[in-house]
Amino acid sequence: MSLPNDLLDVFTVESDKLENLVNAANTDESLPVDQIIKLYYQITNVSSMITVMRQQLDQTNDAALKKILNTEKFIFEKFNSIIHPKIIQSIANSISEITDNLQSLNSEQKSAKTIENEAKLYEKLREIMSTQEFVKQYDASLSDD
Repeated sequence: MSLPNDLLDVFTVESDKLENLVNAANTDESLPVDQIIKLYYQITNVSSMITVMRQQLDQTNDAALKKILNTEKFIFEKFNSIIHPKIIQSIANSISEITDNLQSLNSEQKSAKTIENEAKLYEKLREIMSTQEFVKQYDASLSDD
């Protein structure tokens, strides 16, 4: 079956978005949670498109096959091998740091400001731990492949 040109066009746009997100992530020390979510969403989106396209791909469509293979190579070499492990480590470090900060707070006679700061830390910890679960799901899918 021949791959529709509009599907290849959409795939190209989504692959380019992914490449931009990965390249931006490669330069940052620590990514904000929203950027991590966008990045993993885009990885999942493009990977799903690859699965669909492979089912519909005519092996004689060299341009589409080349784009798919290049995108898979990019995901593996740049994201799975470099960025993904950095994100996992960064999340673990953030959780540890916030947990240490919360444990170091004096629990006796807290001021309103201290209580407010503690609440913000707990919220940040919850957000990062939720993101960690999201990232672990992707990590588990890598070991299934």
